[in-house]
Amino acid sequence: MSRPQPLLSFEVDTSGQDTSLKHDGFDSEVRRTWYHYLPLCLLLFLMVAPYPSLLIVLVNHYLFTLNKPTAFVVHFLITFTLEFLAFASLMVCVVRDPGPVYMDASDHDPIHQPEDMGLAEALMSMENTDDDCSPDKFCRKCWVPKPERAHHCSVCGRCVLKMDHHCPWLGAKCIGHRTYPAFVHFLTCITAFSAYVATISISAVWWSFDNPLLVPDESTPVHELLLAAAGVIFTLVVGSFLVYHVYLITTNQTTVEALSPFLLLRYIPPLPVSMKLSEPPMEEELSYNQRRVVRDAHRFVRMYDVGWRRNWAQVFGWSKPQGWLYLLLIGGAVNGDGRSFPRNPRSQDMLSQLAARLEKEA
Repeated sequence: MSRPQPLLSFEVDTSGQDTSLKHDGFDSEVRRTWYHYLPLCLLLFLMVAPYPSLLIVLVNHYLFTLNKPTAFVVHFLITFTLEFLAFASLMVCVVRDPGPVYMDASDHDPIHQPEDMGLAEALMSMENTDDDCSPDKFCRKCWVPKPERAHHCSVCGRCVLKMDHHCPWLGAKCIGHRTYPAFVHFLTCITAFSAYVATISISAVWWSFDNPLLVPDESTPVHELLLAAAGVIFTLVVGSFLVYHVYLITTNQTTVEALSPFLLLRYIPPLPVSMKLSEPPMEEELSYNQRRVVRDAHRFVRMYDVGWRRNWAQVFGWSKPQGWLYLLLIGGAVNGDGRSFPRNPRSQDMLSQLAARLEKEA
């Protein structure tokens, strides 16, 4: 799969070789070596590590000691189902492309451009394209059109549609428009699995302390304590990330947008020429008071917040009758092409007020 090459190149060939930029697949900009996959291997190990102790607790405590085969089957099915769903969404996050900006949204085929293009043809092609491909919206690092909410990942060396963050735990890949539902689904399954294991383990430990003489195997309480501690820790750690992403979905933000207040500068109306700022203004061009104004406005301006129902529908919505299967298995299917998004109708007024305050602090 090839990327569009830059329309113009001013490199001088002094060696007799081809100096044009060579673009391989979307993952070939930064070659991944074995150590990039170490966090993913550790993640897989942590996901399967509790099962020997979990089986010991389920068999020894619920099946043999309490003689409750129904509780054993229920706990077994719930834990293995949650783990299966977590592996399904993890596979989607690792294998699926997070959102290529150089693919056509209508048919998901690569956009092919001629390798050699004259100056007139290049200017005419840029003039005839839509706003997403206008010259001022081209990424200056990877030479592709940069649609709305797309960002360039310096680690992957590419632009990603609606990029949320770069995750080293997923094989050094980004979470973007096409993989974000699966990522949230993965966090949900891991949190539910950890909380469930912690609950049944704490219940078993409590029973063992109340009935020490009835415990047939002395090693079983040790497994129960380890599972309870690990379950509580992972529930708090992974659950905190899940709660944060629930907030991001509810307000229709990405991690990049939530942590980068100066992204608002891309959307503010044009400022007076007398301020001698770039268009759009750059963070380093602003004074201390102007930066403080932008940070204060970032807490209230929600560019894409169109109501929590529509916000959640953008991430987990589906258009097919069997869409609930996708939602259950891998977190749903995203709506839209990842290039254009409805905006908050009040955001333009807020941006105008922000521009007025920046002019006042100049």
